[in-house]
Amino acid sequence: MTRTQKTVFILVALVAVILGLTVNKVLNGRSEGNPTELIDAGIILLPQSRTVPAVEMTDEQGQPVVMDELKGKWSLLFFGYTFCPDICPTTLAQLRQVKSELPKEAVDRLQVVLVSVDPNRDTPAQLKQYLGYFDKDFRGVTGSLENIQKLANAVSIPFIPADTSKPNYTVDHSGNLALLGPDGKQRGFIRAPFNNQKLVAQLPGLVKRD
Repeated sequence: MTRTQKTVFILVALVAVILGLTVNKVLNGRSEGNPTELIDAGIILLPQSRTVPAVEMTDEQGQPVVMDELKGKWSLLFFGYTFCPDICPTTLAQLRQVKSELPKEAVDRLQVVLVSVDPNRDTPAQLKQYLGYFDKDFRGVTGSLENIQKLANAVSIPFIPADTSKPNYTVDHSGNLALLGPDGKQRGFIRAPFNNQKLVAQLPGLVKRD
């Protein structure tokens, strides 16, 4: 092989490698979601994942749950309460609609968890009944106000505890969701208000990640 032929061979090999890497990057981008498209859908990923505190709660079945052990699925944590007059029913109805439009593979890797910010009224039985109006697979957790605040502050979705001495009190809280990965760590947020169509387009690629 002459020197010229060797040079041509090397150039062809380099071009093949570059094309291969480019195609691989594009394919990976399509499978996991384009960062710009994720942001446009209201999905904000953290530069580094955050550890969730090991606070003890009780789920809608009356079973103990340690919040840093929500593993195996992507979790959407919504901080709300069952007596909420507006944000909570709207948000849960939207999440039910989004879930109904996702492919089964994505649904199997995703769970919605309502974290009560009203432990004074939200018993496990109350959570189970309320969530049943939206989706039987939606989960709910309640616990001490101290633990709920610790969890909310850790995932940067704080709320203002209510004056429970007032009749028919309400609780000020955010409509944003904390996004936890299957490793149990916080990966980001989903901002409110939600765009159902964009979430349906982006969530399947996101939840393919480990």
